[in-house]
Amino acid sequence: MHHPVVNRRSFVLLGATAALAAGPGVPTASAAAPTAVPAGAPTPVRIVDDKATSATRALFAYLMRQQGDGILFGHQHALSYGFTFTTQDGEKSDTKAAVGDHPALFGWDTLILDGDERPGAEDATEAENIAALSRCIRQADACGGINTLSAHMPNFVTGENFYDTSGRVVGQILPGGARHARFNAFLDRVAKAVQGARRPDGTLIPVIFRPFHENNGGWFWWGAGHTTSAEYIEIFRYTVEYLRDTKGVRNLLYAYSPNSSFGGDPAGYLKTYPGDGYVDVLGYDAYDSSAGSDAWLESLVKDLGMVVRLAEEKGKVPAYTEFGESGEEGRNPRWFTKLLGAIEADPLARRVTYMQTWANFGGGNRAYVPIPGHALHADFVRYAQDPYTVFAGDLRGVYAARTTAVRNAPFMHLVTPTDRQRLTSPETTVRVRVTHAAASRVTFSVDGRRARRLRLDADGFHSGDWPIDPAWLDNRSVTLSVEARVGGEILTDSALVLLGEIAPLPAGWIDDFEGYAGDDATLSEAYSHVNANTTTLSADHKASGSYGLAYAYDFGSAGYTGIGKTVDADWTAFSSLVLWLQGDGSANGATLQIVSRGAYFEYGIALSDTGGREIRAPFSEFRPAPWDTAHAGEVLDAAHLAEVATFNLYLGHGSGAPAKGVVYVDDIRAE
Repeated sequence: MHHPVVNRRSFVLLGATAALAAGPGVPTASAAAPTAVPAGAPTPVRIVDDKATSATRALFAYLMRQQGDGILFGHQHALSYGFTFTTQDGEKSDTKAAVGDHPALFGWDTLILDGDERPGAEDATEAENIAALSRCIRQADACGGINTLSAHMPNFVTGENFYDTSGRVVGQILPGGARHARFNAFLDRVAKAVQGARRPDGTLIPVIFRPFHENNGGWFWWGAGHTTSAEYIEIFRYTVEYLRDTKGVRNLLYAYSPNSSFGGDPAGYLKTYPGDGYVDVLGYDAYDSSAGSDAWLESLVKDLGMVVRLAEEKGKVPAYTEFGESGEEGRNPRWFTKLLGAIEADPLARRVTYMQTWANFGGGNRAYVPIPGHALHADFVRYAQDPYTVFAGDLRGVYAARTTAVRNAPFMHLVTPTDRQRLTSPETTVRVRVTHAAASRVTFSVDGRRARRLRLDADGFHSGDWPIDPAWLDNRSVTLSVEARVGGEILTDSALVLLGEIAPLPAGWIDDFEGYAGDDATLSEAYSHVNANTTTLSADHKASGSYGLAYAYDFGSAGYTGIGKTVDADWTAFSSLVLWLQGDGSANGATLQIVSRGAYFEYGIALSDTGGREIRAPFSEFRPAPWDTAHAGEVLDAAHLAEVATFNLYLGHGSGAPAKGVVYVDDIRAE
């Protein structure tokens, strides 16, 4: 194989923030222009940790230079899971067996620390599993590769795995939350494993850490519908600050990686963006179950181009952080080369620095790296032989750059309460974090009233009690503003806080759209969103009360869109799902989906009726989704109704129908 990858750029982009809305507390600035570096001078890099090791800074500089010079191939668990080896010796991998070389990136997961993935073990001690993850990082480094680390974290409330979305976990693990100490203990193990990953000369091995991935989907407890955007931003920031500032971890770059798709819209991608001071790599995850259809590739390239554009504006590394061919709808024997060709042909998408596929855990079609004999092996070999792909043997000078860190500017953010958090008791704690500087005075005020002083506490927050007048707990909203004096500069942040309890919905009810205080953003945060759609409250289109839901869709090249809400209820007392629906007169369709015990049951509805009517969908008429072959033939019986997890409402593109429109929904419930 021959992969000529020569890097001749003498500069990197210095980080700056795009002037785009990125959530509460995220600073904005204009894009930075490339800064030429005199010959022989160190390259300045702006990264999350301005005290990072020289090798970590050099890795960032390398990835910045790499844009447009070839895409690095990565593989999750390359040395610990595979079809071509049984002994984990740190030298064998399915990638090497398939194409003669290791991947350029080796992916690991914190599940090793829990003993849930090899080489961790359930019967091993905590120290042994920490050492196992450190050893993985060392082995990948010895193979000439770059290390990445994802985090499939357990549910810190229930003790179940990452797919258990109950318990509003993020709110519980933020500072002041009942499970905050458990989360700190988890981060302590991450810190020990990463700090234990050293080369024979004792130097730390850099790792790209990618926590809280695919958060715009609803399948993880840190995902949409299970936490708010503000809570997500704050837990991401807290994770960085704890590892960097409290534990002194100096060999991490930090990656942010939502899941597809956004229709190329940066506002959706940045909705939960923690801010430029907390992210080094702008990532994007997207798997294909369409056998490499033109529509999927078009959507992918548009989104990757959007990520690259944002990365250029912000001085970040763009990456395709998870990809794979699922084989769910038939195989395309040219899948890898068609994918690479589509990316390489786009002037923006081709600048992604790496693309990493998932582990060869086994199980039917899930060979993300096709081995000899697999239907896609020949094409994967062609992919590897393409001059634009980079494997371990092609890497040159990854840690060679002489760099200097650009000092991080002072930053202040409101940690608790978070934006649009609902408070129901007459007292709470205000917490503010000031980083990269000492603040001489930090205060908070409510709706512009008298400012109250916050004091630096033992955990490094400027904190203080906020006594709330019980008369205010009447479902009103107030603006909590915080201000910090740092040198001669005043830093500010604020949050909209909702006060008082709202009446719980009757048993079986999913939503009547009355409990959002008339606020569209609060409504949107209550649902997960798949592909392009917008949800707002409608006072004009409803079945009852003050509001219904206006559900605006834009299918684009995806062909469908969806919203979802957590249920976690027993519906055995009910026989039907009922809702009020006003269609838009199109030939598009809606699908009601009930998720229970891992099965996805569906019921179809036409959108042709524009009059608005109540629809009753008997549970006996729901059927498993066509793609859910693992549950084919199952019925939505009492056993499933006893454990209803999620309700989803999908809209799908009909033949010849418009790709955009608005439908209205109200009073969704089981009866």
